Amino acid sequence: MTHSGTALVDPYKIFDKITLSPGKRVADLGCGRTGHFVFPAAKTVGERGIVYAVDVVKDVLESIKSMARDEGYDNVHVVWSDIELRGKTPIPDKTLDACFMMNVLFLLKNKAGAIKEAARMLAKDGRLVITDWAKQIGLLGPKPEAMVLPQQAIELAKQEGLELVEKIDWDYNYSLVFKKMV
Repeated sequence: MTHSGTALVDPYKIFDKITLSPGKRVADLGCGRTGHFVFPAAKTVGERGIVYAVDVVKDVLESIKSMARDEGYDNVHVVWSDIELRGKTPIPDKTLDACFMMNVLFLLKNKAGAIKEAARMLAKDGRLVITDWAKQIGLLGPKPEAMVLPQQAIELAKQEGLELVEKIDWDYNYSLVFKKMV
């Protein structure tokens, strides 16, 4: 199975925390070339579930599409979108069980817009998992001034009716698990 590894963040540990299971519908917002959450999620939700691999870079999506085809993941759907714009992603309102943002928030100009877009797509009780950098590893990761502090993400999520249910500290990252309340 194609996967970028679990050295920094283990997606399966996060899936356990949010009880991701067969038949669920999820989106990896800003999935990146490796699909860190895409392929483990595709395996976990199974053929009855759906994984949307969402990115603004078309080459990234072609890479994900090719890997999904090669690995036989028919439940992976690539979606080209700018997640910073509410309503732009062609996934209906309140239809997802989970959204993941892996090392994406620090890259965005409109962080509030991206969280608003994720909240729009989440069903009631759905989970948003924001994972971002806590510190650099050599040249890997953003400069400290570009990092998004957990409290910043928590405040933005709170404005969208998302309640923090857990914070997970990794070696170089943190993950925040939110539940959609309405």
